[in-house]
Amino acid sequence: MNQLTQGAIKAIYEDNKDSPASANPVLQIINIKKLTSQNPSTPERFRLVISDGSHFMQAMLGTQMNELINNGLITKYTVIKLVQYICNSVQNRRIVIVLNVEALGTPDEKIGDPISMEPTPAQVGGSPSNQESPQQRQSPSNPTTNQPYPQQPQHQQQSYGQNNSNAGQGHPFNGNKPSAALNKGPNNQASNMPPRSLGEPTGTVYPIKGLSPYQNKWTIRVRVTSKSDIRHWHNARGEGKLFSVNLLDESGEIKATAFNDQVDQFYSLFEENKIYYISKAKVTMAKPQFSSIQNEYELSLDHGTEVSLCMDTADVPQVRYNFVELSKLNDVAKDSTIDVIGVVRETQELSQILSKATQKPVSKRDLTLVDTSDYSVRLTLWGKQAETFDGSATPIIAFKGVRVSDFNGRSLSMYSSSSMMVDPDIPEAHRLRGWYDSMGHSAQFHSYSNAMGGGGTQISIKKDELKNFGQVKDENLGMGDKPDYFLAKGTVVFLKQENLAYPACPSDSCNKKVTEDAGGWRCEKCNRSYDAPEYRYIMAVNVSDHTGQVWLQCFNDIGVQILGKSAGELMQLKDINPVAFTAVFQQANFKQYMFKCRAKQEVFNDTSKVRYSVLQATPIDFVSQSKSLLEQIAQLEK
Repeated sequence: MNQLTQGAIKAIYEDNKDSPASANPVLQIINIKKLTSQNPSTPERFRLVISDGSHFMQAMLGTQMNELINNGLITKYTVIKLVQYICNSVQNRRIVIVLNVEALGTPDEKIGDPISMEPTPAQVGGSPSNQESPQQRQSPSNPTTNQPYPQQPQHQQQSYGQNNSNAGQGHPFNGNKPSAALNKGPNNQASNMPPRSLGEPTGTVYPIKGLSPYQNKWTIRVRVTSKSDIRHWHNARGEGKLFSVNLLDESGEIKATAFNDQVDQFYSLFEENKIYYISKAKVTMAKPQFSSIQNEYELSLDHGTEVSLCMDTADVPQVRYNFVELSKLNDVAKDSTIDVIGVVRETQELSQILSKATQKPVSKRDLTLVDTSDYSVRLTLWGKQAETFDGSATPIIAFKGVRVSDFNGRSLSMYSSSSMMVDPDIPEAHRLRGWYDSMGHSAQFHSYSNAMGGGGTQISIKKDELKNFGQVKDENLGMGDKPDYFLAKGTVVFLKQENLAYPACPSDSCNKKVTEDAGGWRCEKCNRSYDAPEYRYIMAVNVSDHTGQVWLQCFNDIGVQILGKSAGELMQLKDINPVAFTAVFQQANFKQYMFKCRAKQEVFNDTSKVRYSVLQATPIDFVSQSKSLLEQIAQLEK
């Protein structure tokens, strides 16, 4: 059994970095306690008591090392080597944060008879005292974990923009330009102490993965990989603004957020891809629903936070990606955040939607991405990114932290914390450009979400879900609690000319039915009247194949595709030229399409019936269909 490093606990406790005993010491774990939490989403935490045979002190195991305990590699009395650790003062107590550890073995009992390094011994690991130490009595605890940690001081908020023309005064930056940091006196006034130089850390530099709420003196050296726009919020408790940055070092990533006055203080200071020293920010539990960063903690930048530009770029990595091929999106869980890279094959026009949260218009733009897996997917940009994006040169874009949507299929969407890099200088982008320029531009792609049906529904359907209409009825598709989706190849044999279209609200993203009112058309949803409506298709089409026929419900986009005219043009033609109106339907008959359909049982007048809605109608590509049939024949011959 390895000998314990004598004097290590004393050297660690007294922060004696010059002592050889503090470098990768060999210690014994004499107690392990799992901390409880009322929040099921909170990661497991383990408190340790570590000993060198003469003294012991408390430690917290970094969550990245939890598997060592869960797998039984570390138990009570296990001898370990501290590969990486930091020691912090928490309410006048010293606690070791264990970041990396190596298990060396587990004897049957405690080695030696260690005593506590605390001024008053606590009852830990068999200590004979039954009395709590003064530190234990005074130490506040986290109500969800019973773990001691320092109370964060409730600083009085200071407005940097009211009495000071330079929002960054008293900070390592002044306005938009970096400057020396001003040292503050007791009353937040600049003292006569000499300012520290640009790019010099305020203390020991720690890795991102070493941050936790149980420490307060740290400095990180990080690269800003993305910066969000300033966002404004308003609710019953008030209103405000915020922005966030994603930070990266060699150990991991973390998100940092600034609110209200700190937005004015910090927003112009941070620039993407530059490196900074950051200290004196608050470490809080992360909110995964608002972040694409895989870290249980995040930073809150307050008025005491210090930031300085670092001129030395060595050892700080560029943005790290873990790309997922577009063909693998069906294997990714809904609402996951992933990295993707692709060629922008199509760029839709800029549009706006009304935000449900703020009731204000938000800009959006849809892109179609493709990659070498021969798949395409729709990705949505929001806000300024949507407004300024130019996809005319079919750029290659690397996206980090985009959300995977599962609304009737697969699509991608940018978060506020997501980032995108156009034509990045990375091997994946160079390979993608060579492929697209040589052959990708003329390739046929399997689509996840380019099928737009009524109401903007998207659906992903696999090749093996091709059905004939006989199978659709025999398998009772649409009779379950959830809708069923299928592909069907059929021929249009009849189109109903009655109830062909309805008068809709002409405003963007509404499409509700309007009623004629005092010479105008009234939309109750928008609470407005219009001179004329915009007609939209809701037509029924009878489609046949060799096994039978079904009625398919077609909405506006599909109606335009099948009839070749908009609903407004056709309704006008009906009034002025009935013969030409009928000819449009005759020309649409007996054309073949590959239909993507949704089957769902509906109840009308106490009668249930399965309705088949068309999500996409694609003209038959006889070359590709022939190849597909040949492949099926080859499979049968094996």
